[in-house]
Amino acid sequence: MAKNIKWQDDYWLLLMQIYLQKPVGLKPMYSRRMVELSMELHVPPTMLFNKMCQIANLETPRIERIWETYSENPRKLARAARLYREMKGFNNADEFYDGVEMNESFEKDFKPVAEGEKMTPVMLILILDLYFRLTPITMVAETPEVQELARLIKVKPQEVAEVLETFQYCDPYLHRKEVTFSPLFLPCQQVWRRFGNANPEELASFAGQLKEYFVSEK
Repeated sequence: MAKNIKWQDDYWLLLMQIYLQKPVGLKPMYSRRMVELSMELHVPPTMLFNKMCQIANLETPRIERIWETYSENPRKLARAARLYREMKGFNNADEFYDGVEMNESFEKDFKPVAEGEKMTPVMLILILDLYFRLTPITMVAETPEVQELARLIKVKPQEVAEVLETFQYCDPYLHRKEVTFSPLFLPCQQVWRRFGNANPEELASFAGQLKEYFVSEK
């Protein structure tokens, strides 16, 4: 994804569809539909949410015209959005972009950390947030908080517990000297570098937003 993101007018149609879904109004930044659209357009969720705020406030004449045209006619909006998607990449978007190198940023957080793995960086971030709420002795599958998070992200409690244990090898305060052969060690280490030394309250706030992705799953 390029650093300078060019917003296209047609994007308003796709974003307005989400805005008009009941209950009509602003949707959480990391709700599943918002993230899916972000991935489709290669536009960060933060930018997409800011654009949705512009829809809510009808900030520009362009948005006002789109609102007047489509807000009371969802079928017309759906047809326009469908037409845009059909025309994108001349109806062969995957082939159109085949061979084009893309510098992904936020997209990687929502994709498996490795082939054959179910864990994503977003899931690891949620587990790291839980890590700072527990003590090592409670980082086990039987702990209610571990089971609750496992249900949310749809994995087994033991899998969450294994990630919690892997984070212990990343924690400099624990001085774990044993070697871990967990295939998730490197991804956990990368997440630790991003958030392990940050303000726990900021991590908790971010994790709370990310949970919307799983709560709003179709």
